[in-house]
Parts: sequence; structure tokens; C-alpha cells
Amino acid sequence: MTDVPEADARTEDLRSRLAAVHGRIDRATADAGRDDRPELIVVTKFFPVEDVLRLAALGVRDVGENRDQEASAKADAAAAAAAASNTAGDLRWHFIGQLQSNKARSVVRYARSVHSVDRSSLVRALGRAAAEHRPADLGPLACWVQVDLSSVAGAAGDGGGRGGADLSQVLPLADAIAATDGLTVAGVMAVAPLGVDPDPAFARLARIAADLRAAHPSATGISAGMSADLESAIAHGATHLRVGSDVLGPRPAVG
Repeated sequence: MTDVPEADARTEDLRSRLAAVHGRIDRATADAGRDDRPELIVVTKFFPVEDVLRLAALGVRDVGENRDQEASAKADAAAAAAAASNTAGDLRWHFIGQLQSNKARSVVRYARSVHSVDRSSLVRALGRAAAEHRPADLGPLACWVQVDLSSVAGAAGDGGGRGGADLSQVLPLADAIAATDGLTVAGVMAVAPLGVDPDPAFARLARIAADLRAAHPSATGISAGMSADLESAIAHGATHLRVGSDVLGPRPAVG
């Protein structure tokens, strides 16, 4: 069992970094003239579960992971700590990475949402897995359609494709999610193309999101914005931000 860490120098470092990110979010929200503040998902990939527990003690409730093996282990460890201390019992896990269909059974067991639904075969796999393996207390699995924005980079360069479905497939995928028991359409997700101004891409994502809401009114989410571009994402209506390094610091060596 993993014990909840006592407050230490690492906790204070996380507290300071988290406050700085929240300050950026507050300023960007005000600059955009928005009354609705985006939700922060702290991406904890490659960092130990002890950091997740420290973040939970600092008030973080939404954490993101992009590899199932790491995410499932952390979710189990955090749940064990919660059973012992009730410190991290209300964490919400978001799966944000590219997901293989054969991992659906594992992911539905702990994730509140999957931000990277990019093909119909994955919708089917998640639906089957949710029907058989999803804990009732988690409710329906919120599914975000990941959109490939590389073709709308709006600047010089190769677009830096970051994965996702073609624009023409966004509505069909949302329709498939909505028609699958145990799944709900949360909205759209995208990663800004590499090496270019993110504004044109996020502006395009906002229009895609509006089109999706016209067909699926409950699909109000826009998952966009990371450490380097969260201000641009907020300006274009992001409802959920996925921030890792600016909260947790440099990624630890892996391997």
C-alpha cells in the first residue's frame, strides 16, 4: 500500500507551481472576457503516485495519464491510499493518450473519461468493455472525439500532426458514441500542431465544437491547451486544460 506523503519540500514545490498555473488560467480567463473558468487536468505521466497524492492534498481532483499500464497502477495505488486515509478518494482519472482497443477493458475500470477517441473500432471496444467491466459508481464513460488539426495549422511548416480523427469523421464518431450504451459524448479534444501559432488551430476547433453541439447539445466540452499554449486555448473557449510540466516540473528520466 502507498502511504500519503507528509508535507515536504516536494509538496511546497508543487504548491508553488500549481498556484502559478492557476494564476495564468485566471488571467487568461479574464482577458478572454469569460465567466466560465476552464477545468485544470494535471497530467502526471512518468511521475510517481506519491506526487498524485501530494496534488490531491493540494486540492487537485482531475489527473491525466496517457499510458494504461502506468495509469491503472497509479489509480489502484491511489485508491488503496484513499481507503486508508480518505485523502485521494475523489480523484477523477482522465485517459488522454492514444488508446489501443485491447486496452479498453482496463481503462474503463478506472477512467472517468477518455479524451482520445479517434476511430469507430475504439468506440465499439469501449462500449463492450463498459458493459462488462465498468464499475457502476463511475457512471457512463465520457468520450471526447480527438480531432486532427494538422491541416488547419494556419502557418508555415508541416503542421506537426499530433493524432486524431479527420475533420469529416468528428460527427460520425460522436453519433456512434451517443448510440453506444455506457458512453456519452463529452465534446472534442485536440493538440495544437507543432511549430506553428496555435491560434488558428484552436479557432478551428472552436467551430468544430459548435457544430458538434448543434447535433449533440450535451457535448459542451473542448479539451485543449497545455503548458505552452493554455492562454490561446482559453481565448478560443477551452473548457478543460491538460497541463503537465508547468505543474510537476521537468519530466523524470524514463528507462
